[in-house]
Amino acid sequence: MSPTSTPGKPARVATPAVRLRTRRWWLKVHRWLGLSLGIVLLVAAATGSAMLMADPLDKALNAPLFRAPNASEVDYPAVVTRLKANTGPGASLTLRPPRSEGESLQANVRGGWSGTIFMDPATGEVLGRRAESGTVVGFLFTLHSSLLGGETGKAVLTLAAFAYVLMLVSGIYLWWPVRWSQAFTIRWTASRLRTWFDWHRVTGAVLGMLVLISVVSGAYMAWPPLAQSVTKLSGASLASPPAVVGGPPQAEAIGRAVDMASTAFPQAMVGYVQVPAKAHQPIRVRLRLPDDPHPNGLTSVWLHPDTTQILQINRWSELDPGTRAYAYIYPLHTGELWGWVWTVLTFFIGIALSAYAITGLWLWWRRR
Repeated sequence: MSPTSTPGKPARVATPAVRLRTRRWWLKVHRWLGLSLGIVLLVAAATGSAMLMADPLDKALNAPLFRAPNASEVDYPAVVTRLKANTGPGASLTLRPPRSEGESLQANVRGGWSGTIFMDPATGEVLGRRAESGTVVGFLFTLHSSLLGGETGKAVLTLAAFAYVLMLVSGIYLWWPVRWSQAFTIRWTASRLRTWFDWHRVTGAVLGMLVLISVVSGAYMAWPPLAQSVTKLSGASLASPPAVVGGPPQAEAIGRAVDMASTAFPQAMVGYVQVPAKAHQPIRVRLRLPDDPHPNGLTSVWLHPDTTQILQINRWSELDPGTRAYAYIYPLHTGELWGWVWTVLTFFIGIALSAYAITGLWLWWRRR
């Protein structure tokens, strides 16, 4: 007996009319979600793939900004002193020290002027500067991460990610074959309309889950309430910086703070050093431990701005679940988690999503 039947009554079987109505309903869901938010997914996908190419090209074409061949160790007092002279006392600084021999130091500045200053780490000499969106890479990143719309743009991207989930579900339903022998057939010799319809349908079914990973991971990073919800559902508390009295820190304190953090974790790479602009804020040194999959590191050492005493340590593996997930989600989204193979695959995932949006719009236009 069928699990949906009752004693004395035959099992219900969907009639062709019911199946047709259901199919039409899913088709409308797929079509109108694509028409309303497909352009958002197209922009996010195209800019994501473009950044994977633009970043190495930028470093190759503008090598004087990214290279400091004669530098050895970072002279943090010299770097911070030069930065404060160039940016003013009200700017907050995030320093990215060299991660390989011959790299320059990059300082992310937030204040009256926002952007990146490239420096010789050993002397503090300024090699160049760039406004926040004054370069192709900067523009692509801002467009990719917020649609040039700040928090509103991030919310729209998150909405588009949820829309993609529904489009994937509806697309799989519409694709699901009666004859599996033809499930993955693309009629290359048919009309252009038929060929692109087959391509859209088959590649959407084959690559849809890989695209979903990229879309959902991007939404997780773009909209912090998602991570906060994960933490709340787990019953854990969000990590927060310690309260301090003192500061803002002097240039000499930054070097001591980095030394203290490195002493706590001798095998760690220094990912970033956050120099607060205001009083009563701690110095933060972000470290990448050997077991941390995040390329920038998620372990934080918080230090007093005057004494450089360690106030708090947040090891990446002991963070709240919502924040700890970034250790995997960030490199998964950026293509850094599994080396160059995943980077190449991530690039083509972005191309595939862009192609879905373009072919979907074209098919609708031809059939409207």
